[in-house]
This record gives sequence, C-alpha cells and structure tokens, in this order.
Amino acid sequence: MPRGLDHIVHAVRDLDTAAALYRRLGFTVGARNRHPWGTHNHIVQLPDFFIELLTLAEPDKLGSDGFSILFAAYNRDFIARGDGLSMLILESQSAQKDEAAFRAAGIAASEVMRFEREGKRPNGTAVKVGFSLVFAKDNLAPDIHFAACQQHYPENFWNPAFQRHANGAERVAGVVAVAEEPARHRDFLLVFTGAQSARDSGDGFTIELPRGVIELTTPAAFERRYGQPAPDVSGGARLAALRFSGRALAAGKQSAMGAELVFETSR
Repeated sequence: MPRGLDHIVHAVRDLDTAAALYRRLGFTVGARNRHPWGTHNHIVQLPDFFIELLTLAEPDKLGSDGFSILFAAYNRDFIARGDGLSMLILESQSAQKDEAAFRAAGIAASEVMRFEREGKRPNGTAVKVGFSLVFAKDNLAPDIHFAACQQHYPENFWNPAFQRHANGAERVAGVVAVAEEPARHRDFLLVFTGAQSARDSGDGFTIELPRGVIELTTPAAFERRYGQPAPDVSGGARLAALRFSGRALAAGKQSAMGAELVFETSR
C-alpha cells in the first residue's frame, strides 16, 4: 500500500526567525519543542501532515545514537550549507514492516528507532506523543534524508485548532524535488513510497500518493514553473518546494529561508 506524505523538515539556522516568518505568511505555528539529542522545533500542522521547522540548538547533547547521527548531526551539517527542506518523511502503518520492505529492496538506512516527548494541548495540558521512524537511503541524494514515520499517540498530536491557518491553507498538495537526471531516482522513490507507478511529465515524473504527490523535475523545469532558482544539485537531488491547497487560498508563492512555498486554490 502506498505511503502518504507525513511531514517534511525545514532546517534553519535561526529557529525564531523561521517561526516568525511562517506566522507572517499566515500559518499557525506551534510552541517550541526540544529533543534529547539537541534539536529544537516548531510544528505547523495541516490535516495528517506537518512541517517541522528545525534547528540544532544544543549541540552539546549530540550522542552516538541513531537520532543523533541520522537526524540531528545530519541537519546540523545541512544547515551549515544553507537553510532549506532537508528531510522527506512518509506515513507508516507499521515501522517494523517498512523496515523489512526497505531491507528487502536494499534501501534501508536504519533499524526502527522510537522516541517520545511531551506535547501540549491548546489549553496547556501536557500529553505524550511518540514516533517510530525507519530511514531509507538514496545514494544519489545525500542531501535528502528519507524516512517512514509511525505515530503511537496520534490522538495527542493532531489537533484541528492547530490546523486552521489565516492564509487559507487546508492541505498539503505535494512536494517538489529537483535533480539533473530525475529518472535515476525513480526506482528508489517507487520502493520508498510503495507506489506501483510514476507518471512521466516530460521533464521528470510524478508519484501519486494517498496524501499529496511527489514531483521530481529538472532544475531548468523548476525555474520555468516557479520563477525561482533551483537548489544546487551538483551533489545530488534536492527538495525544492512544498505545495499547499485550499478553497480560500490566494494562489502564489513565497520564498521561505531556502525553500519555496506554493499556494494553489482548490475546488
């Protein structure tokens, strides 16, 4: 069964500035959260999808565990090269089964890794949230980390009050990535997503998922479509844009600290 979009990490050097920018763009931004391996984040929720604004705020807490290496240290190194979209995470119904599928296909980058933290409801009540992640690796895309994420207390995480945005964004429409040769990433993405096929677009391809789509296109095609410079792909494929849709959404795009946010009116 295909895995839908779950969340994306927007890695930034200045977390407070990023949160303020997203608020100015009309998003509801959650409180600052802290992880035991030193990263801090703010969450921007949409129904069944979220943006994780993230920075490494306490590097002294880095350890040798999987989250320290694959999550915190990776994003530290990513930010050192510039802000932007650093990780693509899909939903998981069973992290254990996804690990087995990734291993069978030769793309597994970790065992299942679980962590929990305290969250807060809008009224300030503390609740527990928990996640299990299993990472996958595309050797041709070292500047993107991929993972599938299983939520253990979804009732404590998702909240309609956090999903109402002044800009009218109602759902995620898709993620856009760029590569010099998109076709070289097709096989990996089909295994990673669990999709059966990809639709050719001439300059790349699109994979339809239960929630949103993944588009992979060339830098030139990205620049023609969005009117913005594509990320540097000399080191491999890069995440370039996040698309939102909504019935009352004003169509347009905004540049947000190394990433493009594209707003599209839906019917």
